[in-house]
Amino acid sequence: MKELFYTLVFLIFFTRLSAQEFMLSSPNELIRVELHQPDEVTENWYFKVFYNESPSEKALIPKIDLGLARSDANFSSNLKLQKIGKVKKVSEVYNLIHGKRSSPSNAAREVTFYFRNDSGKKMNTVLRVYNDGVAFRYEFPDKEGNFSIDNEFTAFSISVDATRWLEKWNPANEGLYQQMQGDSLRGEWGYPALFHDRDTIGWYLIHEANLNRTYAGTKLSNTKNINTYNLVFPNPGDGRGTGKSKPDISTPWQSPWRVIIIGNLATVTESTLVTDVSDPVKLKDTDWIEPGLVSWNYWSSNHGTKDYQIVKKFADLAGKMGWKYTLLDWEWDAMGNGGNLEDATAYINKLGVKPLIWYNSGGDHTWVPATPKDRMLTHENRVQEFTKLNELGIAGIKVDFFESEKQNMINYYLDIVEDAADFNLLVYFHGSLVPRGWSRTYPNLMTYEAVRGAEWYNNVPTFTMNAPQHNTILPFTRNVVGPMDYTPVTFTNSQYPHVTSYGHELALGIMFESG
Repeated sequence: MKELFYTLVFLIFFTRLSAQEFMLSSPNELIRVELHQPDEVTENWYFKVFYNESPSEKALIPKIDLGLARSDANFSSNLKLQKIGKVKKVSEVYNLIHGKRSSPSNAAREVTFYFRNDSGKKMNTVLRVYNDGVAFRYEFPDKEGNFSIDNEFTAFSISVDATRWLEKWNPANEGLYQQMQGDSLRGEWGYPALFHDRDTIGWYLIHEANLNRTYAGTKLSNTKNINTYNLVFPNPGDGRGTGKSKPDISTPWQSPWRVIIIGNLATVTESTLVTDVSDPVKLKDTDWIEPGLVSWNYWSSNHGTKDYQIVKKFADLAGKMGWKYTLLDWEWDAMGNGGNLEDATAYINKLGVKPLIWYNSGGDHTWVPATPKDRMLTHENRVQEFTKLNELGIAGIKVDFFESEKQNMINYYLDIVEDAADFNLLVYFHGSLVPRGWSRTYPNLMTYEAVRGAEWYNNVPTFTMNAPQHNTILPFTRNVVGPMDYTPVTFTNSQYPHVTSYGHELALGIMFESG
């Protein structure tokens, strides 16, 4: 009866199209989203988000601008609200093979706002309000043809007093997370971005989810206004200039979800909202997918996979410790000192350990010359290589150096994951985008790097003193949105020393989640 009562209240409320505000709250009533009409100051329709406060109190997020610019038409300041759909109840329990919990619950209230622009073209905005956050996306419902998206006007205006934990954007998503407040540096920032407003008690994490072949990855930019974070497309120079920055779409079409995880810090950290809104699993058989620990020789032996004897030692370590996997990292194609790839895989499999193997994503999009860099590029390349890997008893692939989140690269990521699934191969991406919920859709995608992890002790001396603080921020930022291959638990020094304790290093293996 309670659900029926709230539904009736919302339906009556939403029929008042002349009103200035429309509201939808979470099932537990702690989060409230209002839709506001443009006025003489604001050109776009916008959302206001409140957390655990009365309507007269300060908003957690004062304004989220809405709208898109399509190659044939604008859908922003010229929008007229035609109607508001019925409030729907979203309720499902789904299974994850790896992640924060095995059976997350996807439960929300959802409503669709139906807009038309001044030429009569339709755009819908779908809003969901969860107990732990808000998600919304755009739709073009009619079959009209093929277009490009020239701009997305989604922009998050935040309180000037909000504290922020942000990472300067770079194509590999391997920057340092830093705490900032007030007149912080302007720039472009990677996902996810964490904010805290003491006046509203709320914490919130901004991300995107269910990114697929119909769009490009976005990032956040406050270059125009230090307290407004606009969603922007990839830079033209990303991926060595290959691919288009603006995505091409075919209608009918839906955008990725714009996700805001909201609550106290524990609620944000424990949220599964990114996978909640992502597509269900597309694989018919998942029994072969097994999470597990991996031995890795790169930390102690930067060129270890070139040496068959070192490869054997790390296979022995995995066997002794009861770990499922050992990784043949880069330079496996130059292996010597008593054995080659075929010898190594035979030795590893005989121990009951499963080998994983590294590849350069290759192509003109990457500057990195490390080989092999031609095995993933086409479907034909992958089928040939994956057939060989099955014969060698190799369980999965590590693919590196993507350097772009343009639409062509999003397609490339998904091509690799889908082809790998056909050959029962696990996948993890390095030098990559941050998770967007794909681990639910393709559970053979075990993890991503997309973090400044332990390998950075090999790259620069500055990580030595930055790592302790950086590591304490990651569980509440980057690792919230999906698996993270930091390569934790390193006791000895590598190229540059580290000052973290053994206790710190052991804790990383518990704090950091990765398939």
